[in-house]
Amino acid sequence: MSHPQSYEILLVPEHEAETRTPDPDTALRSAVVEATGDTGESGYPRYTGEGVEADIDPATHTVEALLVDGTELDYGLTVRIAERIGGRREEEGPGATGTDAPAG
Repeated sequence: MSHPQSYEILLVPEHEAETRTPDPDTALRSAVVEATGDTGESGYPRYTGEGVEADIDPATHTVEALLVDGTELDYGLTVRIAERIGGRREEEGPGATGTDAPAG
């Protein structure tokens, strides 16, 4: 299975993530993470960049583990995968829509 080489991670307030797919311009923080070639402790491919480390399931585009500046997310924040990176649709197709991961 081929893994995407990068994702854009969006950190948004939990209440906002429930209502719509957040726009990267309205996220509290965003970061483009690149594949490292390693597998994280969660068993999924590891991606890093801009102070963010994420283990992402490439089949579902779900963030399985996340550190931001070396710490876990504060309660009330949610992580999403942006539908587009740099204004272009991911090569993986429509399955690249935002996905929730639990905060904390």
